[in-house]
Amino acid sequence: MPKNIPLTLACGNYEIVRALKDGTVAPDGIDLTILTDMDSTTRHWRFLREGHFDVAETSCSSYIVARDKGMAITAIPVFLHRRFRHGFVFVNTSKGIKKPTDLIGKRIGIKSFLVTAIHWMRGILEHEYGVPHKSVEWVAELDEDVDFNPPPGLKITRLPHDKSVETMLAEGEIDALIHSDIIKPMEAGDPRVARLWPDYKAEEIRFYKKTQIFPIMHVMGIRQEIVDRHPWVPVNLFHAFEKSKAIAMKRMANPRIVPLAWYLEAWNEQQEVLGPDPWEYGLTDKNRHTMATIAGYSHEQGLTARLWTPDDLFTSVFQGRKRGDEFRI
Repeated sequence: MPKNIPLTLACGNYEIVRALKDGTVAPDGIDLTILTDMDSTTRHWRFLREGHFDVAETSCSSYIVARDKGMAITAIPVFLHRRFRHGFVFVNTSKGIKKPTDLIGKRIGIKSFLVTAIHWMRGILEHEYGVPHKSVEWVAELDEDVDFNPPPGLKITRLPHDKSVETMLAEGEIDALIHSDIIKPMEAGDPRVARLWPDYKAEEIRFYKKTQIFPIMHVMGIRQEIVDRHPWVPVNLFHAFEKSKAIAMKRMANPRIVPLAWYLEAWNEQQEVLGPDPWEYGLTDKNRHTMATIAGYSHEQGLTARLWTPDDLFTSVFQGRKRGDEFRI
């Protein structure tokens, strides 16, 4: 009897992968062992540094640098995690920072330089708000998913492992902080910290209307060895992810699913602002634009030797194709 190919998939425990995880959807010819019990930082490190998984949701910015370094991985245009990031820029309230250009010359804390959330905001601050990435000192708490040599003129300081950028912000040791999560001092209502943009949602909507970018945080990485041995695997995985997302979106359209009083209003607002499928997969025009933008940030910040295109970043079966074409392969 023919056997399916066993693969390990590491990803977040999202509604859009529920049908894959519970077996409602299964990729044709593949037996997936799905691992969801780890945080993003751990998953990215274990995939990029240790090669623990065959397929993994991984940091978009770290992946681009990994490809530039010739690591034996590629990606499928499946984007499980997107998020606007203006609401994750925090400032110490004693520093007099009221607008983005006030960050010039300041010390800004980060988890690590290649965290995608931070990478997006560096590029956005430079292109949309006039804050060059070399005009500040970056203070990094963690080691990088992928090692890189800081380009000339980049000011980056690595902290000892007993230091926390969240504590340093509250105590005024750094002036601002860009993070991938809501920081603990903010959750606790610490008056020493605040958001750079108090009405961050309005700023994010303005950014989207101008740029048509809903930032992609993670791509679906896959070991090149898998693609070389079984070139049909990326397409079959793509089909399965698409089916799982479709089931999730149909389920989530029911306002009874989520215990929120104004959930339906939020659902409708998302469609009104972002369109009918803001979580779309594939190399659509919007996804190409978004991936080209972050790849451009990587190159201009000296993280990659070449300027990577969206086609170059994804396994060859998807190159030159748009939404719907993937299903005719």
